Order: sequence, then structure tokens, then C-alpha cells
Amino acid sequence: MPIKYIGRTTDFKGRIITRSKFERYPEPTYMKILKVEALPKPENESPDNLRKVRVLIEKTFRGKTLPKPILLESATYKPDYKLIPKDEEANFCKNIPKSDTPARILPRTMDFPPLMKELIIQEGILKGGATKEDLELEIAYNKMSQKSKYRIADKGEQPTQTFSIGLGTPITSRLYKGIDL
Repeated sequence: MPIKYIGRTTDFKGRIITRSKFERYPEPTYMKILKVEALPKPENESPDNLRKVRVLIEKTFRGKTLPKPILLESATYKPDYKLIPKDEEANFCKNIPKSDTPARILPRTMDFPPLMKELIIQEGILKGGATKEDLELEIAYNKMSQKSKYRIADKGEQPTQTFSIGLGTPITSRLYKGIDL
């Protein structure tokens, strides 16, 4: 006699889920479930050691679908996942046209911190080398992020954002009374 399955046999395959923390973005951010499997129940179940599942998902972050599927395992116990109803999936997943905000252009270099700059100048004087008043520190950026909306300025290109050493603009002038800004 053949086996007859009753109920859902897909285990949420093809369904769309999202998290509450993604609601802050104007572009759609969601995950499409490709495969789900339950992990074994922990021996000593406690609030710190909950039952989890392993989920293979296709992630769309801020309107961009990532090229490779992602395996979710450690964050599956969190309660802020939402299953999008079938009749709302098409509306939820449609790509809202993004405003064409240009990528931020970050500088290649910045000034040394004041004390370090002073030490480098003093060391240059002791060694008899030429001192350079505007010493610049090469900035190292995290280039691994796929979600970045910035790029590093080419040589001679003017960056749109600058970094400076200092206190910045004080909220109230009496906090920095007697200090030269």
C-alpha cells in the first residue's frame, strides 16, 4: 500500500520571511526559504539553549538579492521572524524604486592624531631628516562588506566625506569654555 502524506509536505519551502529589525529600511528586505531541517533537541534545554533549526535561505537585503544562498542556524531561535502571508508576498517583494543616492566617496588619508604627529616630527628632527608639516595617515577600510554604499577616493579625487581629529562642534559653548577649538 502506498504511503499517503496528509498536510503540508513542503516545510515552508518557497515562503517569504522577514525580521522586525529590517523594517527600518525603505527598500524591501526579506528571506526566501529554500530548505528547512530541524536540529536535534538539546540535552539540557534552558532559556540559553533553545531548540533551533537549520534554514537555507535566499536573502534580499535592501532590494539587492545576494548571489549565494545563506545558511541560518544560530539566530533561528529569535522571536522577531515574521512569515509573510501568501496573498501579500508579491506586494511585499516588489522592488520599490530607490532614490538615486550616490555612493559616498571616502578619503584615502587623514591627519595623524596630534600627539603622534608631534612625535613623528620630533623623530624627524633628531634623525636630521626633512620634517613634513602635513603628515597623512593611510586609512584602512573593511572591503569585505557586500552591503556597502561607499568607495575609496582615487588619487586626486575629492572625497564627499572627510574625517578630522578634534572635538567637533560643541552642543553648548560653556562645556569647552577656555579651550581653543
